Amino acid sequence: MRILVIEDDLKIAEFIQKGLKSSGFAVDHADTGQKGLEMALDEPYDTMIVDIMLPELDGISLIRKIRGNNNNSPIIILSARDRVDDRVNGLQAGADDYLTKPFAFSELLARIQALIRRAGNITDPVNLSYADLEINILKRQVKRNNESIELQPLEFSLLEYLLRNRERVVSRTMIMEHVWDYNFDPMTNVVEARICRLRDKIDKGFEKKLIHTVRGAGYVLKV
Repeated sequence: MRILVIEDDLKIAEFIQKGLKSSGFAVDHADTGQKGLEMALDEPYDTMIVDIMLPELDGISLIRKIRGNNNNSPIIILSARDRVDDRVNGLQAGADDYLTKPFAFSELLARIQALIRRAGNITDPVNLSYADLEINILKRQVKRNNESIELQPLEFSLLEYLLRNRERVVSRTMIMEHVWDYNFDPMTNVVEARICRLRDKIDKGFEKKLIHTVRGAGYVLKV
């Protein structure tokens, strides 16, 4: 899952990025409204976190421009403005949620998970399953046929992305953009290497293989 943080307070932005990365998200940051707009329209994001008081382009105008470009990615406003009118204006501009500063990161994370769940029509925000594969997002636990499987954080994020897109082919570019914190480099084989390691842990020893390579297209999680 990839998140865009548009926040000019570098301490707050760093705090959010650190927390999100430790929770398995790939995170991009913009410190001005204009830069945030360009990034929001250039890359697909699973959620955007937007401050209202931004240089170059304020958060409300930014959100209106994003929505005006038919971008429906979930947006959370994060602002020190806590009046009812401010919250109403933010939601009417096109934001999906509004959280005031100061805030607890656990609440921000819960709201992000709720928005992603709604956007993907996922009924359970914590547990994902397919065939005999199960993962618990909060506990970072993975089981296949009730057998526990230990994964590294990046492997877990990769498996979660494949699972959320089960039976859909995802390209190397899509994986790099949603799982890693940098754009796709066609010269690197990092995706192939991670897929290989993940396949060894998820499929090895099981009759039915779940992670499949689609030549020239990418990868897919399917029975």
